[in-house]
Amino acid sequence: MKLCIAEKPSVARDIAKVLGATTPKQGYMEGNGYCVTWTFGHLCTLKEPHDYGPELKSWNLIFLPIIPKNFGIKLIPNKGVENQFKVIERLIEECDEVINCGDAGQEGELIQRWVLQKAKCNKPVHRLWISSLTEEAIKEGFASLKPAEDYKNLYLAGNARAIGDWLLGINATRLFTKKFGGNKAVLSIGRVQTPTLAMLVQRQKEIDVFTVEEYWELKTKYREVIFNAAIDRLKTLDRAEKGLEYLKQNPFEIVSFEIKEGKERNPRLFDLTGLQVEANKKYGYSAESTLNYIQSLYEKKHVTYPRVDTTYLSESLYPKVGGILQSMAFYQELVAPLLEQPVPKSKAVFDDTKVTDHHAIIPTEVPPSRNLSKEEKLIYDLVAKRFISVFYPECKISNTLVEAKVGTIPFKTSGKQILEPGWRIVYDKEAKEPSEKDKEEEQSIPEFTVGETGPHEPMIHQGKTSPPKPYTEATLLRAMETAGKQVEDEELRELLKNNGIGRPSTRANIIETLFKRKYIEKKRKNLYATQTGIQLIDTIEDELLKSPELTGEWELKLRKIEKGEYEANQFKEELIRMVTELTRKVVDGKGKMIILQEESEVKEKKKREPAPKKELQSWEETKCPKCKGHHLIKGKTAVGCSDFKNCSFKIPFEIFGKKLSDKQLLDLILKGKSSKLKGFSTHPDALTEGVLLLSDDFIVQLN
Repeated sequence: MKLCIAEKPSVARDIAKVLGATTPKQGYMEGNGYCVTWTFGHLCTLKEPHDYGPELKSWNLIFLPIIPKNFGIKLIPNKGVENQFKVIERLIEECDEVINCGDAGQEGELIQRWVLQKAKCNKPVHRLWISSLTEEAIKEGFASLKPAEDYKNLYLAGNARAIGDWLLGINATRLFTKKFGGNKAVLSIGRVQTPTLAMLVQRQKEIDVFTVEEYWELKTKYREVIFNAAIDRLKTLDRAEKGLEYLKQNPFEIVSFEIKEGKERNPRLFDLTGLQVEANKKYGYSAESTLNYIQSLYEKKHVTYPRVDTTYLSESLYPKVGGILQSMAFYQELVAPLLEQPVPKSKAVFDDTKVTDHHAIIPTEVPPSRNLSKEEKLIYDLVAKRFISVFYPECKISNTLVEAKVGTIPFKTSGKQILEPGWRIVYDKEAKEPSEKDKEEEQSIPEFTVGETGPHEPMIHQGKTSPPKPYTEATLLRAMETAGKQVEDEELRELLKNNGIGRPSTRANIIETLFKRKYIEKKRKNLYATQTGIQLIDTIEDELLKSPELTGEWELKLRKIEKGEYEANQFKEELIRMVTELTRKVVDGKGKMIILQEESEVKEKKKREPAPKKELQSWEETKCPKCKGHHLIKGKTAVGCSDFKNCSFKIPFEIFGKKLSDKQLLDLILKGKSSKLKGFSTHPDALTEGVLLLSDDFIVQLN
């Protein structure tokens, strides 16, 4: 029996139907020599700190950094997950071969491999790799199954990403929370989340400090065409009025007239980020909503796999393009001209060197059904029109540049005319009303003769400088894609994708996390950093944590792991060194200044307070050394302040692998140190004996 494991029940049903496994069972489908089962996305996750040792449940600086010797996985604690895993585990035991039918991407590979690892699978494993869920695609995929080994690097990259996020997220969040968060808030730090927030905070600060300034520009109208003075903006009205008087006294003269024909290249096919950007600009959809709509369209077989970061198609797809265009009955008016002759095979569309796991998002031969939601129809329309537009001719334009002068003041203007609309025909009906700026740029310019002169109508234009624009989800996604660089050119942006922060499939989730943490907020379409978000970034002095460029370099290494060009273990070791160094810097660096300040305050209090009793008979008689207002209580794993809601004082029974007696704990609390002790086994510097010290900021150290 062959066992197929899909990522979702709906996908499993599609696969089972094609394979003839039509008998429903509890948690799977069976038939024709196959069993088809499913996960619910992630069934497994990396173990949490306390899974490696109960003392690590405590957010205590003495345990940082937390670096497991070997990272383990566990089932997500959920009854439904546990039941489904038991089904998969049993089927793996009974089958002869496993076919990994997870989503064909890094996350899909990780989900499946963790499940197989948890189930201790030792059966042969093959990989189904498809870009759509149509019956034809599934049949082709099963006809060309690949060995699981072919996708080992993909798994290693996904696993390295998960471990990297765990190492930085767990350690940095605990480190900054305990050092600077007080008892009030968790300071959430993430490998991608923090540099993304840093970009928003930086923009917020630029907006906040921006001072609006008035300026004046000289313009003139000649033969119904507006010309702009080619000089710096004037800072005072007085200078502008003097300039206006000068213009009135001098004739207008044409200095040069030039017409150049050019082309506007077709837009590129959509990758996921491009689609999210367009949907946000056009319909105001969030990145997460767009991902959900396009994922739904994929599962309904109307579009190809959406979680992609390329805008190209593989050359092997070219023979299928005609059939896809022919199936798009709703767009027949736009498609008909393309079907009159062979579809052009342009390198701007078909390029194997630009395609990795999957090609760009395009429609399938399955036309959209009537039961799609309004949002799904609009997203499908974006994908469909973009697919059609890339096969149209380029748009031919005429650019006119005119230079002139009035006395000694130079003037210039330009205009653009569309000679042949080409691909623009696809978008004709949805063209927006042009803005004043567009009207000026695309004004119709008559034929001018060099040297001609004549009367003109000079004028003053008053304006105000504008602050930097707040990020929208569209512009933030682009900034994440290019690691903070503002890039308009599509080709250059394509080159920078390897250094972007996050992956196309995770960027939406990162933005949503920032909302949930209340680090950012949305006003209309604009995103703003909240005061909490600004304070968090201001607290983090280490550039490693908030630099988009450095995070982009990590992303590049993960992509290299995927290609087999970089060792996953080396990436992990680099992050371990970084986390260790970060912990040391925060505790001994910036953190030290705060500790010193607290030490002086504590010492001043001690002068005014009587010394504590040296020995007491019970914990109830022992006052908390930190708040000095409440007694201590003994719990299951630690001694702590009875006012646990307001006072964080706590000392675990077991420190650095040694269990302490009540007397040793009392000595540590009352005297600030223990006698010389032996038997420590988990100290980061491998110390096995020494004196435990309780510092004035209540951190236990071994000397």
